[in-house]
Amino acid sequence: MDWKLEGSTQKAESTVQQGQEGIPEETGEDGLPEGFQLLQIDAEGECQEGETLAAGSTAWCSELSRLAGQIRRLYGSNKKADRPFWICLTGFTTDSPIYEECLRMNDGFSSYLLDITEEDCFSLFPLETLVYLTPDSEHALEDVDLNKVYILGGLVDESIQKKVTFQKAQEYCVKTARLPIQEYMVRNHNGKNYHSEILAINQVFDILSTYLETHSWPEALKKGVSSGKGYILRNSVE
Repeated sequence: MDWKLEGSTQKAESTVQQGQEGIPEETGEDGLPEGFQLLQIDAEGECQEGETLAAGSTAWCSELSRLAGQIRRLYGSNKKADRPFWICLTGFTTDSPIYEECLRMNDGFSSYLLDITEEDCFSLFPLETLVYLTPDSEHALEDVDLNKVYILGGLVDESIQKKVTFQKAQEYCVKTARLPIQEYMVRNHNGKNYHSEILAINQVFDILSTYLETHSWPEALKKGVSSGKGYILRNSVE
């Protein structure tokens, strides 16, 4: 399941139609290209190292509910953004368990202003335009290139097997990048000695959305990386 986030706010209807055919080259009234970024969410959770969640199990249903909640929060943040994004779910079928869970948990989900297609990002977009966002990448994201398509993979949970998204990107020879947490933040000592760079999809959205508005990674990371992740900004350390 993929998210495509468009920068245009004035051409929602037309950009939704164009998004199913590829990355358009036209620009919206705000000056941003209609093809902006794509964040992929893989709804088939592989959890607990070496263990795959069985469809219909309690843990599997819990992950679907968590993902549906993240989708609701992301959509809510997008509605409040000064420059809201167009959201497109790809690889997303209306008869899937996650779609049914979104309908159950999210009031008005069927009326959300977003586009849905069963195609995946690897067949929908040119591979050279894709950048897979994964914490396992060696390359820090330096800027948001409006001509690239950004992908976020996995159920975004600490129990997900490591390097699953990274390996998927390698399989398709797609470039990877990670959010620049290591460059702008440091580990904060805490009682649990817990530190994680794995973020929920709504947190990643908040970071990218804030960076688009401020062009400041410290400001963006402060917005999306909660204190519970065990990181603080470098300039916060005395």
